[in-house]
Amino acid sequence: MEDEWLAIFDEDGTRTGVATREEIHRLGIWHETIHCWFITHEAGVDYIYLQLRSDDKKDYPNLLDITVAGHIMAHETVEDGIREIQEEVGIEVTFDELVPLGIIKYTNTKEEFIDNELAHSFIYASSKTFDEYTLQREEVSGIVRATFQDFYDLWLGINEEIRVEGFIIDENGERLPVDKNVTKDSFVPHEDAYYESVVRKIEVYIRSALKKKNSSSQSNLAKSHQA
Repeated sequence: MEDEWLAIFDEDGTRTGVATREEIHRLGIWHETIHCWFITHEAGVDYIYLQLRSDDKKDYPNLLDITVAGHIMAHETVEDGIREIQEEVGIEVTFDELVPLGIIKYTNTKEEFIDNELAHSFIYASSKTFDEYTLQREEVSGIVRATFQDFYDLWLGINEEIRVEGFIIDENGERLPVDKNVTKDSFVPHEDAYYESVVRKIEVYIRSALKKKNSSSQSNLAKSHQA
């Protein structure tokens, strides 16, 4: 994995060449990734889904993270990058089904690991149940969800703890239920500014979707009265 070749960029987003993944993270070179956040709307409540990173991961094992994230190879387009979704969680998604949030730049440093990402970020408005996830165990060991409002409040500093529920896969391949409270320390330590940017962008999408739904309902009601 460390010898994978990725495209590299300057801080302005101009492509400047290619380098290995190991070199990129050692030197802190800007590179492209794809981030996809799954959300659902169930019984009037919006949820956001999170992956639990495998305990086999070199970086940040056993921490909660973006639903699906991965690197875009040097020969790939952003559209190609959605392969990560099926690879990691077993859900088939087309690029047209994703809602773009734009490119979010962020930096994460851990000892000699410097991660400067140009993250092509998306929402997937999902209707999938937990039973439909098939996890790539060496990458992902569980899927949980929180209400979006709780997740929003956590990263804007309104609450210090939120409840998540879902499942993990144990070392025997068995699914075990999860229902517990977590704090910011339970998550991969992306910059707070990154999480804040994400939740604000998702909030805009949710409000827009609700507005469209209400507008459609009012239009259908008006048509029924005219009939």
